[in-house]
Amino acid sequence: MDLTGKRALSLIHYDYEDLEFWYPKLRLEEAGVNVEVAGEKATTTYTGKHGVPAMSEIDFGSADPATYDALLIPGGWAPDKLRRFEEVLSIVKTMNDQGKIIGIICHAGWVLVSAGVLEGKRATSTPAIKDDMMNAGATWVNEPVVVDGNLVSSRRPPDLPGYMQALIGELKKH
Repeated sequence: MDLTGKRALSLIHYDYEDLEFWYPKLRLEEAGVNVEVAGEKATTTYTGKHGVPAMSEIDFGSADPATYDALLIPGGWAPDKLRRFEEVLSIVKTMNDQGKIIGIICHAGWVLVSAGVLEGKRATSTPAIKDDMMNAGATWVNEPVVVDGNLVSSRRPPDLPGYMQALIGELKKH
């Protein structure tokens, strides 16, 4: 599937879930998508929960949501850090308002909770944040992958193949 010309923004911070960052990034790059990585600081190496490093290319404030077709937020403990940055919440709100694809997996739902964009959405996550998602207005379901409008959500690493099939399928439609 050729998605050449599409752009995605992937958010990163310390203690991201290694597979939930790398698998989507690599799958999208295989499909021709230019994936740009944004962190708290540009050109900074962030280490995942299992020790795999990844480098940010830009800082959150330099990311222009208008230039991306999709947003990726990996899980792990990083989402609890990411949701503390006003720039991150602004990116999420803007991309959601523009109907751009937002992919979340595992604990990444925390970022959308803090951004206030889950009201009326059907979504999934790790069961550990089920109550947070529901209290934010989402209809939470225990399914490997859930697509609701521009939101593609998934539970955990074993669900990554289905998550990426759905995310790539949605990106192809847009």
